[in-house]
Amino acid sequence: MNIYHLTSVKEWQAAKAAGVYRAPSLETEGFIHCSTREQVVDSAQNHFAGRADLVLLCIQSGVLVSALRLEGERHWPHIYGPLNLEAVERVVEFPIGADGVFHLPSGI
Repeated sequence: MNIYHLTSVKEWQAAKAAGVYRAPSLETEGFIHCSTREQVVDSAQNHFAGRADLVLLCIQSGVLVSALRLEGERHWPHIYGPLNLEAVERVVEFPIGADGVFHLPSGI
């Protein structure tokens, strides 16, 4: 199962330098927020409106070292611990559209 996480280019570059990704929510909430393919655009609109510096991490859940739980009514994927970079299958630019709305990149 693939899951997805939105982050800034700067945060992703820092993760590559550190060898592991730790979203700010890992410290404040105890987990890294992720999305299913169907949830990505809603998540972007609700939490990153207007941002033009985003990338989408495409994560292979079976390669995760930390625990993955599907939680809430919509079964949001949450990673309980740092994200090991080996689980990131690819990184895709996630630009905001000319209409001010996010759209799922082709091939996702």
